[in-house]
Amino acid sequence: MSPTITTSSEANGNVSSATARAAASAAATAEAAGPQPVTMAKALNTAMAHAMQADEAVLVFGEDVGKLGGVFRITDGLMATFGEQRCFDTPLAESGIVGMAVGMAINGMRPVIEMQFDAFAYPAFEQIVSHVAKMHNRTKGRVKLPMVIRIPYAGGIGGVEHHCDSSESYYAHTAGLKVYTPATVADAYLMLREAIESDDPVMFMEPKKLYWSRDLVDLERLRRDHEAKTDRGTSTEGCAAVARSGTDATLIAYGPSVPTALAAAAAAAEEGPLAGGHRHPNHRAVRRRNRRRLRPEDRPCRGDRRGARLRVGVVGDRGSGPGTLFSPSGGTDPPCHRIRRSVPGAETRALLPARRGPHPRRR
Repeated sequence: MSPTITTSSEANGNVSSATARAAASAAATAEAAGPQPVTMAKALNTAMAHAMQADEAVLVFGEDVGKLGGVFRITDGLMATFGEQRCFDTPLAESGIVGMAVGMAINGMRPVIEMQFDAFAYPAFEQIVSHVAKMHNRTKGRVKLPMVIRIPYAGGIGGVEHHCDSSESYYAHTAGLKVYTPATVADAYLMLREAIESDDPVMFMEPKKLYWSRDLVDLERLRRDHEAKTDRGTSTEGCAAVARSGTDATLIAYGPSVPTALAAAAAAAEEGPLAGGHRHPNHRAVRRRNRRRLRPEDRPCRGDRRGARLRVGVVGDRGSGPGTLFSPSGGTDPPCHRIRRSVPGAETRALLPARRGPHPRRR
């Protein structure tokens, strides 16, 4: 359903009361200081609430995001807190949702819209590619398009067709779009805040199988750190995260592939260490790197020298294409291999140097 139309005075009253409720909710959250077990779903929900409290130009709308709180409950409570003027349901018309967001963004608002599932976004694909992605270039930078399109994507929940697509490659290969995909709870909060504050359109790909993953996170501290950087005018767009160090090979993963890559790196590290902590020559040290942004590509991490690694592997869904985005510059050494997320173990071992002979007996 569309939002109820009110007069400007009524709308101002609704916004003021909603802002007061949001402030009270934030104060209650702040009381629970310190790291707490937080799901990715909660982190995303809190990021939108904090963004809406900080900027009244931020709106949230889409299919069932209002009273229901979204299929995955990511927008739960936002309508009750901020009112129907700022969080509301729309008809089942993805192209119309995106088109309305484009008009709002052109006129100074910051819409955050939800495509209910990955493949549900395809009816809006023409809007995204022909208008959202090209507006900045078409107007030579005169018109900004600060909007976020949230898409739950990829598999892992037993979804049927239209509910389990890995569509990130389409958007990552479309000039004019930023494409973000978090893999941790903290990244989910910080990256969504960053996306909402961006003056460029962001495709925010949320790995639905990680919605219920939990980490110990202090959301209030993340909020303070983010807003301090914003106040200083410091760019929050950062570099990839090195989640595990290693010397024999590098696994590059993003979104739902990150836990799989970590498990593969851990399995490789367990092969060969001697009793007493000595390093066996067959010991495999696999480095694991988390790509947070598919476009623009993350800046290299401090001390990140991909050429120093013998082999590079990109973990992703079979058939998806962002692996080509992470190939070493110029397509030269070291080689970049594609690894399917479903069978990482054997393919990761194929990246590693050949086993050498037994450890020489110490005399």
